[in-house]
Amino acid sequence: MDIHWFESLDSTQNYLIEALKKGDLNVPVCIGTDMQTVGKGSRGNAWVGEKGNLFISVAMKRSMLPEDLKLESSSIYFAFLMKEFLASKNSKVWLKWPNDFYLDEKKIGGLITNIVGDFLVCGIGMNLVFAPENFEKIDLDITALDITEGYCALFENLPSWKQIFSNYKIEFENSREFFTHNNNEKVTLKRAVLLKDGSLMCDGQRIFSLR
Repeated sequence: MDIHWFESLDSTQNYLIEALKKGDLNVPVCIGTDMQTVGKGSRGNAWVGEKGNLFISVAMKRSMLPEDLKLESSSIYFAFLMKEFLASKNSKVWLKWPNDFYLDEKKIGGLITNIVGDFLVCGIGMNLVFAPENFEKIDLDITALDITEGYCALFENLPSWKQIFSNYKIEFENSREFFTHNNNEKVTLKRAVLLKDGSLMCDGQRIFSLR
């Protein structure tokens, strides 16, 4: 996977999506930056931070995805792929359903997924050197570029959804003391049932993981 790195961008997602629409980039591809000024988070929130934190977006053709991976499961899949890379470096980061990276009880980052024509685009932001109040930073001494190169290397041989899910369903138990959002409403995960496609059944409502 080619990695294109910049000193500053308004948003790696915006840059990558516009470049894909214009046909300026070949996929799979990753866009990274030292500083992001107008980053995107879940539910329309901003994700900005200090220089040295992680700001990347990756894109690939939907035909490149594992055969058993449904688009609705993409957020969990690519977020847990990052979590497993960090675990290989002895990080204790865990994945709160479906797309938030946590250390203990504090968020350190997250992932958002967008469908752009025939492409799947995933944006990842993570606190490496600086964390705002009530957030945390990663428990590793590692650069944004080192994480990016390690993560992108995994795309050369992507595991199946079944492999990812078999590990994630154990870790999902850590999410039960937290909430998620469905149609802008907070939903407790205490009694949630994790289904095989990564969606949840909460009080009779089915909530999908695509963000």
